[in-house]
Amino acid sequence: MNQENRNMVLFLAVAALILVGWPIIARTFLPAPPRPAVNKSVSATDKPVTSAAGTPVVDAAKAVRDRNLVLAETPRVAITTPSLKGSINLKGARLDDLVLLQQRETIDKNSPPVRLLSPSGTDHSYFAGFGWAGDGIAVPDKNTVWTADAAALTPGKPVTLGWTNPQGVRFQLKFTVDQNYMFSIEQSVGNGSAAVVTARPYGLVSRTGLPTHPDSWVNHVGPIGVFGNGANYDIGYPNLKGTDRSFFGTVFGANVKPGPNYFDNKGGWLGFGDMYWLTALIPDQDAQVHAGFRAAGDTFQADFATTPVVVQPGKVARQTTRFFAGAKEVRLIDKYQDQGNIVNFDKAIDWGWFRIVEKPIFYYLDFLFRLVGNFGVAIILLTITIRGLLFPIAQRQFASMAKMKAIQPKMKALQERYKDDKPRQQQEIMALYKTEGVNPLGGCGPTLLQIPIMYALYKVLLLSTEMRHQPFILWIRDLSAPDPLTPINLFGLLPFTPPVFLAIGIIPILLGISMYFQFKLNPAPMDEAQKQVFAIMPWMLMFVMAPFAVGLQLYWITSNALTILQQRLLYSRHPEMLVPTPKKK
Repeated sequence: MNQENRNMVLFLAVAALILVGWPIIARTFLPAPPRPAVNKSVSATDKPVTSAAGTPVVDAAKAVRDRNLVLAETPRVAITTPSLKGSINLKGARLDDLVLLQQRETIDKNSPPVRLLSPSGTDHSYFAGFGWAGDGIAVPDKNTVWTADAAALTPGKPVTLGWTNPQGVRFQLKFTVDQNYMFSIEQSVGNGSAAVVTARPYGLVSRTGLPTHPDSWVNHVGPIGVFGNGANYDIGYPNLKGTDRSFFGTVFGANVKPGPNYFDNKGGWLGFGDMYWLTALIPDQDAQVHAGFRAAGDTFQADFATTPVVVQPGKVARQTTRFFAGAKEVRLIDKYQDQGNIVNFDKAIDWGWFRIVEKPIFYYLDFLFRLVGNFGVAIILLTITIRGLLFPIAQRQFASMAKMKAIQPKMKALQERYKDDKPRQQQEIMALYKTEGVNPLGGCGPTLLQIPIMYALYKVLLLSTEMRHQPFILWIRDLSAPDPLTPINLFGLLPFTPPVFLAIGIIPILLGISMYFQFKLNPAPMDEAQKQVFAIMPWMLMFVMAPFAVGLQLYWITSNALTILQQRLLYSRHPEMLVPTPKKK
């Protein structure tokens, strides 16, 4: 195998090792600071009733009913902002009706907005609730009907819900909302009784069913929270149900107990993250909280409770919780973290190990998109920029490979001369490297430097909510989805949908063609087996990449085109690289 092929094999092996093996290595040799112990006051095998904090578990309704009917049968306060529309249910004081006005279900112009929250008793119910747990006093529950001081909640115009128990204790929830996706809920207890009152404020998010996008080792989808020093991506829905996880979930979430998982912590936040959406409870960042996740059947719950508050007669105790419900837009998430003092809120997006590279790439891509107004063009410009920055590295790599190729005859002579004396052979070869000024690792070293950048580009395009439903040109109306046109059914003229493994669109075909010409520029290997592998590889990768987002394929096609131009230039400077390496006899 010649040096160029060895470099390729080494590159692929090290890339696989880094992307798959690094999390295991890091977990073993670079352990994260220990997290608080898992709460064991709730049995992992019994159906939970209450946590140690007294937060109620919300069970799914027995029957699923029409959402419009469910919404119409309870009194409500409307929610209207530039980004959100929905309502607060006065029965139970639940935030259970919310759509994202700036996000659509599909690319169709008449598509409804994305529904994030839905009331209990509907398909895939999903809602947030806030209340108190207490001993010796009546507290509001899911059947309590609150009164409201306004008919609508809008930015700058809060709404206060109130309810008074038979002992004269007044409970209030003051809701405010900003222009985007952040709610603020001030929970207050006014003691109008003659006795001291002790209550423990809590917040919860409940969802029934699993999200559309599955959890994966590349991007965590599911329960997420910050408890202490970093984000917890280890807990999955199967963990909470007490069932086995996938291979990757088992490996990377090996420290997660089956069943409820709870933590004691100061501040932090927790909730549920989907591919593009997030709900997150954000308690006072200075408050001591007991927080975590649990499940009852197919209903999953994230909840927290703070330390009990003692309210003397005639006094009022207040605590503020924030609740995020919206799209995982990078700039907005970072703004809430920085200006809202939310610890590690940017980790709601699972950037992974290369976030130090990924976030600058995203911000540059977003800048280009705002500049040109077309996300596909922005991807092309980003690719050109990255390849331009990496060109000096590629040039040095090519020069090193050319030197290695030039000394191949001398190396073969040394190997033949000292074939019976391996130590002497290695000494002479090393001396040859030194004399000729050749670094044997110079060909693969620059390649390894490119791995974090290439992987970062992949992650940015995979996670970017900003790319969702962005058009490019002609039939490409959604860069976050696979190419919809395929010649298998004559581009939709034949009335059938090809199976996934055959649904090869135009863009994947162009990708395969670009890879074919890229491979053709490389010197033909002398080994027949290698020739066959290199001949079939572009078309195999075409099928592998077909289900991926068009945005990612567009990046790869652009990168291949630039590689072809780059190779032509470098081969013109190093024509000796075009000479096939003689097959070893």
